[in-house]
Amino acid sequence: MHDCFWFETQQIPAVAIASSAFGQAAESQRKALGMDGARYVLVPHPIQDATDDEMRIKAAQALDAVIAALTEN
Repeated sequence: MHDCFWFETQQIPAVAIASSAFGQAAESQRKALGMDGARYVLVPHPIQDATDDEMRIKAAQALDAVIAALTEN
């Protein structure tokens, strides 16, 4: 969320992407940063032990949500 915050302050649209295990942390961080409108997409947990192919699948599954987050007003 900190990176997302930095990009947004530079007028660059951003979406944070995190593991679903960190959904509450993402909420807490965006509130703590005063960015209630900061966008994020959660991908299925776990990530750390995922293979490259598993990560490609997670990325493909998240793509529409990321695009929607970037294009919604």
